[in-house]
Amino acid sequence: MSAKYLLQIDKSVLKDLQDLPAKQYKQVVSKLLSLSLQPYQQDCKALKGFDSAYRVDQEEFRILFYVQEITEEEMGQVQIFRVGKRNDDEVYKNL
Repeated sequence: MSAKYLLQIDKSVLKDLQDLPAKQYKQVVSKLLSLSLQPYQQDCKALKGFDSAYRVDQEEFRILFYVQEITEEEMGQVQIFRVGKRNDDEVYKNL
């Protein structure tokens, strides 16, 4: 049985997702759901200057998230805090 992580999505991310066209919305949401099963995916990279913060890419979008590890007392958590286009670095502004 694989470990599962609780998926938390910031309100600002939910708002950004609503503005996406249907095709991109489906792709990004699919990637978000996969992070709850395996947050450290093949294309996952640590964010420099942040503890437990990572990024993954889904097509033309970049997803930034924190990971809280699973302990004996608590379920692990993946907190999605930013989703944005890869090509314009806007996803990294105001971090």
